Amino acid sequence: MVRTAERRDPGLLEVALEAAAAGASVLREQFRSESLRVTAKGPNDLVSSADHAAEAAIAEVLRRHFPESSLLGEESGRTGPQGALEWVVDPLDGTNNFLQGLPIFCTSVAGCIDGSPVVGVVHEPLSGVVYHAVRGGGAWRDGERLRVTERPSLEGAFLATGFPFRARGALDLYLAAFRQVFLEARAVRRCGAAAIDLAHTAAGIYDGFFEFRLSPWDLAAGVLLVEEAGGRVSDLDGGADYFESGNVVCGGPSVWRALLRAIGHHASEARLQAADPIGEVLA
Repeated sequence: MVRTAERRDPGLLEVALEAAAAGASVLREQFRSESLRVTAKGPNDLVSSADHAAEAAIAEVLRRHFPESSLLGEESGRTGPQGALEWVVDPLDGTNNFLQGLPIFCTSVAGCIDGSPVVGVVHEPLSGVVYHAVRGGGAWRDGERLRVTERPSLEGAFLATGFPFRARGALDLYLAAFRQVFLEARAVRRCGAAAIDLAHTAAGIYDGFFEFRLSPWDLAAGVLLVEEAGGRVSDLDGGADYFESGNVVCGGPSVWRALLRAIGHHASEARLQAADPIGEVLA
């Protein structure tokens, strides 16, 4: 069904690239700007005028080309007609980095058919590096085809993670899982932008990545990149409900399996739900 929809509309990738570039242009202009306005969505959860402006620029491109599609954005929620095609957008992944002047952030745009990503773009505004993927068409970085690593285990693995700062109830389970992974791997990095972590896993920079309680806009483009680069993506139980739970484990096939095993000693979907209950996640 997904690939049939793609053939009907071969412009999805081109539009996603254009939209991500529009958002990235806003972020370049406003990075380290003294005119930024910052408000709090919750404890330690900030949003800036750059987030809103970038999302507006992205939405303008998407609605101009696909006016009958819906849009799920981090700042605006779900808007537009409800149909098969939905755009899932994070205008600024890495807001805290952006606000502190740390140059690690990106724009993420994914086109989903019936809830499944079929195109994805991760655009790093400062470097100009663009990652993109099409379902069945591979994952790419500026014309170079991407492949996940073939590392056979966690021994020697270079991994990425993120802290569950919006889900404090999950912290003890996360820390226990982190300790297990940390003791088995060579190194673990936390850069603060999940879409970049996923893109870098697809590119073979990281051998794997795991994080708890992410949102669909953090994941949609990046998980497609990993899958199209030959990697595996799942929730904590090895299933495909990561958009619903926000819990993701991914990497090359062998590292993915090893991460699931290591994390599984301490955390599962049921245990995490008991420790940090969530209602319906936007997906």
